[in-house]
Amino acid sequence: MFLKADKQHQYILIFILLFTLVAGIMIVICPPALFPDPSWGFQVMRSMQMGGGFNQLITPSQSNLNNDNIAFLTWWSPGQYLIPYLFSSLFHTNAGQSGALTILLCDVLGILGFYSFFKKVGFSPMVSALSVLLIASQQFYFIPFAFYNGGETLLFGFLGWFLYGCFSFKKINWQLFVFVILTGWVGFICKSAYLWMYASGMACLWINLSFDKKEISSWVKNGIILSIPFLISLGSIFKLFILRGTNPASVSPGFKLSLEALCFPLASPLLSGFSVDELTHGLICHQDEPYFNATQTLFVLALLALLSVGLFWAIIRFVPKPQYKIAISMFYGVSTLFFLSVFLRQLDISYEGRHFRIVGLLFIPGTVYLFSQLKPFFKYAFIALWICVAFTSFKYFVNSYNANTHINAHGTSGFSQQFIDQQALDHLQQLDKTAPPNALFAFISNDLGLDILHHRIISMDAFEEGAAATYIANNEYDGHSGPLYILLPQAFVKNKNVEAFKVCFKGYKNFTIKPISKGYVLLCGE
Repeated sequence: MFLKADKQHQYILIFILLFTLVAGIMIVICPPALFPDPSWGFQVMRSMQMGGGFNQLITPSQSNLNNDNIAFLTWWSPGQYLIPYLFSSLFHTNAGQSGALTILLCDVLGILGFYSFFKKVGFSPMVSALSVLLIASQQFYFIPFAFYNGGETLLFGFLGWFLYGCFSFKKINWQLFVFVILTGWVGFICKSAYLWMYASGMACLWINLSFDKKEISSWVKNGIILSIPFLISLGSIFKLFILRGTNPASVSPGFKLSLEALCFPLASPLLSGFSVDELTHGLICHQDEPYFNATQTLFVLALLALLSVGLFWAIIRFVPKPQYKIAISMFYGVSTLFFLSVFLRQLDISYEGRHFRIVGLLFIPGTVYLFSQLKPFFKYAFIALWICVAFTSFKYFVNSYNANTHINAHGTSGFSQQFIDQQALDHLQQLDKTAPPNALFAFISNDLGLDILHHRIISMDAFEEGAAATYIANNEYDGHSGPLYILLPQAFVKNKNVEAFKVCFKGYKNFTIKPISKGYVLLCGE
């Protein structure tokens, strides 16, 4: 049923690309909201548009609000805002529209790239087309159409072609050197987490080049030669970017042994490749109300780990595609070891399936192939589950797009703003036009400042109930500039949380609270 040798795969590809094009046009008309991580990148883009240097985040200094703090942003890679910056420069679009164009481009490139790679490693056109249809049916594919997520979108557009290249070279030549160096740079620009994927891809390339060599010396020789451009690319990334600031791996609070640290990487094929993490609202890191309590979560996680390992064994045992087995073994193995180390050392990387997305994507064609070899009952069961997931994903897209279009606020940035209403945003943008040049605007959501065009902005941490003392310690600002405007939810007034924000700004004494909409107030300092 899955393997008919006809031209149906072409219709599947056309359907996916047409749907992606229509959805892409829709979000260009009404851009998505913005995840927190790329919000920082767009703040860098804002700083550059206002005259700052490359990749420099310019913010008011906490030690003296009259001065600016200039930081080279190394926590996240620059591609999340550089590609939109390119679209903005070429087509004079706002940031939201530029992000939407980036999503459209990367999703088209990603579908074509993974389809080409799946065929490259031995799968038929039909299995390859069904695999990318399964990818495009899942919630993680729809997320960028609701929330621009930066690096994940860029990597999706790049990784299929990177993998295709890793299995295209038959001998070592100058083109191979260029490929290794450039893919290191381009992938890192897409997302800094690419580095472990880069190492996995180089392992695939080395094995693929040496696979038919019987002499150990040939394997060693190929490894040494490949390490030269690999180290050149990696060394330049560390020298020119990573070592210029902090990143999630900069500080470790210590070693901690836990079941989550072991099971989460092992469970990554199902968590990330089949949207389990998204469908459960985040198995460990919750975006919404969690589905399971702590004990249930550990049980589900352990079960998913066992099922993922079983799926890996079945693919290695029953899928007759040697190159594909190399790819899935290297990426699953390297990711497990890498993230096990990360989680045991408690580095600042969250337990989210999105970090393992490439592992899940690689498992998809093998899974489709396995079910194509089973009896009709299992095939129909798989298709029924697939339809349910696709329906859930499409419903997510419709609801999110409706919220972005009709509920969330929209300002000059173009992005859909969730944490402010339209009346309050209109008031802020008018105040931005009329306030004195030295006025300051402060927000507890780092995307809102993108709609302030003429003044300096402060992005404060999100406030947690019952942690006022810690909050103040981390968000203290000394000195006095011009008028200060802090946007806060109306509920903060009732709970008296505004007092914590007054203490954060020691140089300001006279504070007033001004309601600017039904849900928001301005805490104004002089």
